[in-house]
Amino acid sequence: MSETDAPHSEGQDETLVETLQLERIEMNLFRGTSPDNSPGRIFGGQVIAQSLLAAYETVEARVCHSLHCYFIRPGDPTVPIVFEVDRSRDGGSFTTRRVVAVQHGKQIFNLAASFKDPEEGFNHQAAMPEGPHWSELKDQMEVMRELMKDAPEEAKRWMSRSPPIEMRSKDARTYWLSGQPQDPVSQNWFRCRTPIGDDAHMHQVILAYASDMNLLSTAMRPHGVHWQTPGFQSASLDHAMWFHKPTDFNQWHLYVHDSPSASDGRGFIRGQIFAEDGTLVASVAQEGLLRMKPAK
Repeated sequence: MSETDAPHSEGQDETLVETLQLERIEMNLFRGTSPDNSPGRIFGGQVIAQSLLAAYETVEARVCHSLHCYFIRPGDPTVPIVFEVDRSRDGGSFTTRRVVAVQHGKQIFNLAASFKDPEEGFNHQAAMPEGPHWSELKDQMEVMRELMKDAPEEAKRWMSRSPPIEMRSKDARTYWLSGQPQDPVSQNWFRCRTPIGDDAHMHQVILAYASDMNLLSTAMRPHGVHWQTPGFQSASLDHAMWFHKPTDFNQWHLYVHDSPSASDGRGFIRGQIFAEDGTLVASVAQEGLLRMKPAK
């Protein structure tokens, strides 16, 4: 399973809501597909989102407050994914679900999620850090098209497609051009390009989709490597997310990353997602593979 700075574009005239939709094939079994123009591996955020959506199909009214998942095998975008939901528990306060994603008869991903009814209680949050406002920044796809104006035609055709998540950042797509180590921190503004609708659960599902973006690249910064560095390997290993407040993901949000540790071929990254008004709506943690192949 891969994390990528540029997840696939949707099909022509297709919204991300439509792309992620599942077909129920049994009471606890669902089938999902990937867009025809996906890259060689399925974007990890897609499987997170579809697994959460499958879990929601078995939950009556409660809202997800946390999920924890593992990427087990690379996903094949050319075949459907089957999602099997285990209704682990329906308790007085919490509902628990486990979801296993299968392709070619093997698990490629699993997710555990917990749901609860909203309630009033103690309330505090971290402050949103200072940084450029989204209105001061260019769309990252525009930046990439400028950088790749002399790239091969196939690469330019790929970059001509608009990804489902709009992102703006001061340096997330250009830091690697310098080839110099940088601090393991980054900030990205992002939102869904196409309308999500009034379903609050779907806003959460698509926020989970986008939460897999740009995390591993933050852990690469101190080491002067990037996705195209010869011999460099990277992949998401696990992913956790906590939803603090409901939000409208058609509006701009700030995604703040830092990577406090890398060791043993792994990088660890933390993320905080703020609404434009400074409300902390979600927190994220991920560990990923960071490895250089031995020179031959």
